[in-house]
Amino acid sequence: MFIDSLSARPGPSRPSVPDGHRVYAVGDVHGRDDLLDELLELIEADNGRRGAATSRMVFLGDLIDRGPGSAAVIERLRTYPTEPIAPLFLLGNHEEVLLRILNGEVDLIESWLRFGGAECLRSYGVDPARLRDTDRRRVMDLIRDAIPAEHATFLGEFADTLRIGEYLFVHAGIRPGVALNDQLQSDLRWIRAPFLDAVDDHGFVVVHGHTISHRVDERDNRIGLDTGAYRSGVLTAMGVEGSGRWYLQTGGAG
Repeated sequence: MFIDSLSARPGPSRPSVPDGHRVYAVGDVHGRDDLLDELLELIEADNGRRGAATSRMVFLGDLIDRGPGSAAVIERLRTYPTEPIAPLFLLGNHEEVLLRILNGEVDLIESWLRFGGAECLRSYGVDPARLRDTDRRRVMDLIRDAIPAEHATFLGEFADTLRIGEYLFVHAGIRPGVALNDQLQSDLRWIRAPFLDAVDDHGFVVVHGHTISHRVDERDNRIGLDTGAYRSGVLTAMGVEGSGRWYLQTGGAG
């Protein structure tokens, strides 16, 4: 589904990306491999219709957890071709927690399982019920055995931010009033307020996920693309070329 093209609207100058570049930003997938496949088809068709450009597709993080297909999502994107649309990946708080667990932080396992990790493990063939009343070190071994090393390596290579023209892409947001080089990783991956409430001109428009909204949350200084795909069935991408901006979405009915 194609919605809400802004490229023809009159008004003040809008943020842009460099000439010859086209960027698609994808909100939080959260294990919905079915919606990912649907949205990739929409993006690929849209990119083909728009003609030649240097095209990139930025995933804003939280590819995993909550939905039923985390393993399939990671494998699909890990092996996604770099032409004609090069994929780029930012780290979300859910990937951060999983990587920390794989690196030995056993104290995070219980909360991770409650907030989407159980579904993630199930997608890798582990029944979370097996983990009840199991020693945490044994649970750690089960998690490490279930998740392929190449998946963990792939997640570990994700970036925190990406700046393209007058847009900054990040998972959660930024702390207002702090220079980009001085931002804390914890804010880039976890912040909500005060970022969401800020009316500051950040010097760029921040494109983010992390915080669910019923529709694209478009403000003067930020654009939120997390439309709660794992429960709504609506996975959203934003396209940008020049100063034009448009949105692509899956159909809903989660």
